[in-house]
Amino acid sequence: MVSCEHVSVSVKPAEASALPAALAEACSQFEAYLRDERGRSAHTVRAYVADARSLCEFVAIREVSGPEGISLALLRNWLATLTRDGRSRATVARRAASVRAFTAWCTRRGLMQADPGERLASPKAGTHLPIVLDQAAAARVMDHAAVASDDGTAVAVRDRAIIELLYATGIRVSELCAIDIRDLDLDRRTVRVTGKGDKQRVVPFGLPAARAVTDWLSTRDELVGSRSGQAAFLGARGGRIDPRTVRESVHRLTGQAGVASISPHALRHS
Repeated sequence: MVSCEHVSVSVKPAEASALPAALAEACSQFEAYLRDERGRSAHTVRAYVADARSLCEFVAIREVSGPEGISLALLRNWLATLTRDGRSRATVARRAASVRAFTAWCTRRGLMQADPGERLASPKAGTHLPIVLDQAAAARVMDHAAVASDDGTAVAVRDRAIIELLYATGIRVSELCAIDIRDLDLDRRTVRVTGKGDKQRVVPFGLPAARAVTDWLSTRDELVGSRSGQAAFLGARGGRIDPRTVRESVHRLTGQAGVASISPHALRHS
């Protein structure tokens, strides 16, 4: 896991002047949001702001003066230009994830009436699945999951907790799905899991996973239904989450983060 150090990567005044004032201000405020409100790593802040600025420079040339003028067509044209310039599919996918976070933030701030990034598809990052994620790739995935959960939807917050806990503990998907609330000890940062042969073990996890799980448990009631019971992780309909849903969430988040889409088992090996 990477530390959430607060390092400023502010746009230089000379660079900011190249953009219309409204776009430059949006980039600056987006940077401050990621750094100061969300506590993202310096690497993540730098990458997301650079991608947002690249998009703004692209639309400014096309006489767009503010975030409200950014349309889905312009987003797609921007990605197409990156592809024509020879950017890899992984790079294009990562940049698409960045600008989706940017447009979602602009919409929440009232700078856009509707979020065009919601319908922006990413290219597949690649066809070869890595056996493990290296530290940099894992950091990108966890940072993306955190930014994706900023919209506050229960499913997004849940998915962030799932991927953080899988990566931090190395437990199996079946073990994660079977966790009850009472199995989680957030004070000691441990989880009791039942593995093969009904053997139980206690597995520790770090602060990033603890924070993500805490956020999820405070949001869990939004998905609670008649079939929830004491299940720690719930599906969209309120029942205990199933392995297929967990795998789909991990595939989606890793793909959107710009690394090759991987399985939860690859997180276990990582």
